[in-house]
Amino acid sequence: MAIFIDQTEETSPMGRVERSREIARRRSRRAKLTKLRKAYAEAKTESEKTDIQEKVRKLSPLVTLD
Repeated sequence: MAIFIDQTEETSPMGRVERSREIARRRSRRAKLTKLRKAYAEAKTESEKTDIQEKVRKLSPLVTLD
């Protein structure tokens, strides 16, 4: 009995090609920024906002939340 595995980029045992890795990084960065923007909008204190701004700066230095 043979088991066949779909060999797409996401499940490939050989890893990703550079372009695929770049796209994955962009997607995850965009998702994290969306989450942090939402948290920043809901933040009530200045210390919470400052913490979120530091996280955003580490993730993407040119993004502003103002």
